[in-house]
Amino acid sequence: MIRTEMGTGVPVIKASHAPERVRYGDVLKIYIEAESPDGDMLRISVLATQVGYGRHPTDWVYLKPEHRNYFKGYLQWNTSDSPTPISEWTQVTLEVSILDKVGRESNVVVFPFQFVSEAIPESQPPAPFAEGDPRLGYLNIHLFEPSRTG
Repeated sequence: MIRTEMGTGVPVIKASHAPERVRYGDVLKIYIEAESPDGDMLRISVLATQVGYGRHPTDWVYLKPEHRNYFKGYLQWNTSDSPTPISEWTQVTLEVSILDKVGRESNVVVFPFQFVSEAIPESQPPAPFAEGDPRLGYLNIHLFEPSRTG
């Protein structure tokens, strides 16, 4: 029997970026650059905490094989997917990390932001990110308006 072991390297998030404000209904892009010395990154973990509601279930985005060693791109969250419109100034925190095939977790990056009513002008993402970076996947997080949840 031949025994193979997974490497001992933990995935690392090298850079990240997300806006601090978003208008309900707009597309939110969360940029991440990560690498694994073993090339065994498997999935991205996104945990949302909403003030007035609490924690939502963890959302998982599985990586394509070509992104298991290194990737730079964004997660797309269509904020209008929530069952009820979200009030202005609703605060949400996203905690993002990478897990590899054996369950080792990278560093955690935290993105606090709030919903606002005014339009947010589109801007170019900061370095090392570029407008042409690929979409890594979609977030499936459905926020709730706390005043309407009973």
